[in-house]
Amino acid sequence: MSNPDLDLDYHLAYIFNRMAERYGYQEWWPADTPFEMMVGAVLTQATAWTNVERAIANLKEADLLSPAAIRGIDTPTLATLIYSSGYYNAKAATLKALAQFLGDAYDDNIDAMIWYADGARLRKELLGLKGIGEETADAILLYALGKPSFVIDAYTRRLAQRLGIAPKSKSYSAYQRLFIDHLPRDDEMFAEYHALIVQHSKQACRKTPVCRGCCLRILCPTGKNSTASRRRRATTRP
Repeated sequence: MSNPDLDLDYHLAYIFNRMAERYGYQEWWPADTPFEMMVGAVLTQATAWTNVERAIANLKEADLLSPAAIRGIDTPTLATLIYSSGYYNAKAATLKALAQFLGDAYDDNIDAMIWYADGARLRKELLGLKGIGEETADAILLYALGKPSFVIDAYTRRLAQRLGIAPKSKSYSAYQRLFIDHLPRDDEMFAEYHALIVQHSKQACRKTPVCRGCCLRILCPTGKNSTASRRRRATTRP
């Protein structure tokens, strides 16, 4: 639960700076085109990025990384190509729905979406597509389209909870407001912040946290408790 005495504007900025000093610039999302980023955002649901990379490599080899190409291939074949990403039948159906939407609504002109479409309208449209939830929609908006929409995933929730800044409500929107309301509303800042959270969660704030040497331990109740526990064990050894 968030500490009401915290200055969250300062606190979140400090967290960002500590992670940036430790891990450096992340340069997310790894992709050659905005559409490839969209595909990656769909495929990465409930799987590791290495599995997504294999699926995207298959799509590249088959020359299928465009909305028109995805529309032109049958769903079973598409599912086979993205098999490594898991839930391949459902994800193939989602990619088909996304490609159809891009063609129908924007004539496959992703540049026009970036420059002229309102972020709130785009989010509503994306959430209306089969298989696209809030996390995937926000990843597409932020990384592929450059819209300032903060991505909330399991890493972000876990870090906020351990740092004692999680909102009272466990809803997606409550966690998103935590960041949007207390950071500059800037797509590059949001993208880098989320990428740093992912990196930090892989390195230190794992399911079983590695608190020793953590760059956020100084302000983390979980890390402080871990340090105190180690000291108690050290003083009670015979």
